[in-house]
Formats: sequence, structure tokens, C-alpha cells
Amino acid sequence: MNLLDILKFSEEYLQKYSFSKPRLESEKLIASVLNINRISLYVYFDRMLEQNEKEIIKSYLKEMVSRKIGFDQLIKEKGETDLDLKDYRQENNYILKKSVEYLEKYQVPNAKLDGEYIFAHVLKTGRNTLTLTFNRKIEEKELKEIKELLVARGKDRKPLQYLLGEWEFYGYPFKVDERVLIPRSDTEILVEQCKYLIMDMEKPKVCDIGTGSGAIAISLGKEVSNAQVLGLDISEKALEVAKENRDLNKASNVKFLKSDVFDILKEDKYKSARFDLIVSNPPYIPVEEYNTLMPEVLKYEPKNALTDNNDGYLFYERISKEAGNYLVENGYLAFEVGYNQAQKVSEIMRENSFEIISIVKDYGDIERVVIGRKSEEK
Repeated sequence: MNLLDILKFSEEYLQKYSFSKPRLESEKLIASVLNINRISLYVYFDRMLEQNEKEIIKSYLKEMVSRKIGFDQLIKEKGETDLDLKDYRQENNYILKKSVEYLEKYQVPNAKLDGEYIFAHVLKTGRNTLTLTFNRKIEEKELKEIKELLVARGKDRKPLQYLLGEWEFYGYPFKVDERVLIPRSDTEILVEQCKYLIMDMEKPKVCDIGTGSGAIAISLGKEVSNAQVLGLDISEKALEVAKENRDLNKASNVKFLKSDVFDILKEDKYKSARFDLIVSNPPYIPVEEYNTLMPEVLKYEPKNALTDNNDGYLFYERISKEAGNYLVENGYLAFEVGYNQAQKVSEIMRENSFEIISIVKDYGDIERVVIGRKSEEK
């Protein structure tokens, strides 16, 4: 049960026993147990309560009913109470400050942001509302978990997304671990552009090459509900994560298959498959640049999802060469590209009978997405 459910339950329980202000009494009780300001209760309406918190609330409700007294009177009469009403805000802010300094010592980028995410994750709240929960005591088991995550993020430089186990992409939650590449915000631009291409089609068919976590395929499937989306990847481990994410997001119009680029589509049962859009964020980092990447990337993210072990253009060439065979007339091919690759990729696409219709820049003013349309002669 979340906080809103508990509030409703408590109000109805007290109302049943003819309390004059059941909502107010419920708010006072629950705010005290959770050590949250009563006015701020509804900020945390979706917070899930721990079992011990629910038990304490129920025990106080029963005592209020059996003695026919309000919460204020109950606390006054009890004198010493097991409720900890101390404000821990200053103490917790100090713990957070020292945690950020620890991350900074290990030169973690965005140390403050990462520290806040770690605290919010352990304390089961949102990062934006983190400080509103700081008036309650952080328990020993929570401090232990925070410390372990800080060491993993700082000393070991494990990516924050892998530590949290889930990351938001295009407004949807995605499970992420070392089997898959971490979805980046720049890739949301690719999804946005692809959505515009297919949103007015009756029943668009989409193929995502190198789907990884399924972020692109699932986001398009959710945004364009009448689409049929197929995600292909050579990694069985990545496909396991993609399927988990499909289930997590209830994207029933998305399917995943194991394939080295288009290979599976050459089998008899798939030979007739044709798509309105083929999209890919392929491994595009040149092998000589790969070893200069941040330790988070080098130590933890799957290498085969980052580099083609070549000049960075191997998959653009292979996909562009074959894509026309699997596209409908005037179908689209859309790529995410590296910071200096847009023009070269455009040339590769043109050489394979694609008309370049758009090159889109990312938030850093870098050409990040290249979109082509299959020419009639193809």
C-alpha cells in the first residue's frame, strides 16, 4: 500500500467509529509516524510504506478507537512515545554533503546529482523531493546501503544507472545492467524524430537494429500504439533485458528476436517482412577512441554495443547496404551518429540509394541524427 492508500484506509476506519474529523486525525497520525510535515503528506502520495510503518499506524488506530480519543490526546496521555519526532534535517544534510565530497574526491562527474540519486533510491523517494524527507532519521541499514553505493560509484566508478538498476528514457522506466548500454538523452532525439515519421501512418511497421535494452523500440511502441515494432540484437543477454523492459512497460506491440543485423529476416518465415521505418543506434565509436573513454564506460558497459572495432562506420555501411531490401517504397532509415560522423554517414546512405531528408542536432548543437528515405530506384 502506498501513502494515499493508507490515508484513505485510516480515514475510513476512524469514520466507521464516528470520529468527528477522521481525515485530520489520519493525517496527524501518519505524518507523525513517517516524520513528515502534515502539509507535505500529499507530496509523497505514491510512496510505498514499510511493513513496520504500517504496523505502527494500525496499532495507533486501534488504540484511538478503543479509547475513543484523538491522536493529540493519545500522544499527550502516553507521555513517552515510540514515535521519534526529532527533526534530523541538519544531520542528514551533513551526511549528504560529506557523501558528495567523497564522490568528488574520486572525480565523479556530477557528484552532487549522483549523491542525491543514491540517497533518493535508498530512501525510496524522488530526487526532487529528497530534502523534504530529511526530517526523519536515516536508519542504520539505510546508511549501510548508501555507503556501499557510494563506494561502488566513487572508488569503483560503476555507473549510477547500473547501481540503481533502472533509468528513465523518454519518460519510461527501463531496467539496465551490464548486459546493455545505458540509454542516453541524445537517443531521445532519435526516438522523437522517428515518432514524427510514423505517427500518422495507419499501421506502421518498425525495425530497430541493435536494440540493446529495447529503449528505442519500446518507446516508439508506447508512443505510437498502432505500430508493430521489431527489435533485433545479436546479444542474447541484451534481449533478456529488452524483454523485461517490454513487460515492465506493457508494450505488447513490441517483439524481439536474436539476429546479426538483418540475418534473421533472410529466413523463409520472415522473407516477406517489410518495414516503414528502420532505425538504429549502432556501435559507432572508432576503436582508437574507445580506450580514451571514461572508466565507467570502459569497465562496465558492453564493448560490442559501443565500438565496431573498426573506424566507426562498419555498421552504417552494412545496414545502409541491406536496409532497402526490407523497406517499403519510400520507407525511412534513421541513424544516431557520433559527434563528427553525420556527413560521412549521409554519404554512405546516398551511395545506397537513400535521399537524405534530415540531419538533426542534439542539445549540444552536434549533428546527432541522420534520416534518409528510400529512393524509388532502390
